[in-house]
Amino acid sequence: FSALGSGIHIAIQDLDIMAAGNLLGAEQSGFIADLGYETYQRILKEAVLELKNEEFSDTLTPDDSSDGQEFVADCVIESDMELLLPPEYVPQESERISLYKELDGIERELDLQQFKLHLEDRFGKIPKETAELLRIPRLRYLARRLGIEKVVLKQGSMYIYFVDDNNKAYYQSPMFGRLLNFLQANPRRCRIREKNGRRSFAIADVPTVEEAVALLNNVLSLETI
Repeated sequence: FSALGSGIHIAIQDLDIMAAGNLLGAEQSGFIADLGYETYQRILKEAVLELKNEEFSDTLTPDDSSDGQEFVADCVIESDMELLLPPEYVPQESERISLYKELDGIERELDLQQFKLHLEDRFGKIPKETAELLRIPRLRYLARRLGIEKVVLKQGSMYIYFVDDNNKAYYQSPMFGRLLNFLQANPRRCRIREKNGRRSFAIADVPTVEEAVALLNNVLSLETI
């Protein structure tokens, strides 16, 4: 582990041997070896956000709650569209799996552009269904900024799901205000739904991931209400 950036591998092995422990006490839990480092980090982040936005929401200032990334740790994307690396484009199954995993971990726009260039360099012109797939990390990032937990693209419509009512800080935040602004400006296209204490918006006429990305970018540009 002498190469640049290898410190993380040493840290992970140390966690596997010593166990991660309880950050709020002295207990050594030892669960990280079973969960994996990335899963442990995700669960930890979700727990911290839940405490921050539900248990300690009264202590937040407006500046603390201005960014949607402070309300959700991740956003799940579901779709009935054809979003994939076709076998005729990337023939080796193991290579496709590796690329899917790499794409799923992309967080920054620069990394996404480099991934796209890498595909073009190795496999040639990117097919339409793959071009749509490459927009998913961008859609997920925009949704997280807006505090959206889940996005479903189905039958030409987009359904966006929010955190439950316990997260009062989110529903008082500028990000949710922008979504309400979009809802009021597009009454024929949007409708609000509520089930089991969970709110969601149904937005018509969203046939592609590209359109979904453009729509969320538009929401982010709106004034809050």
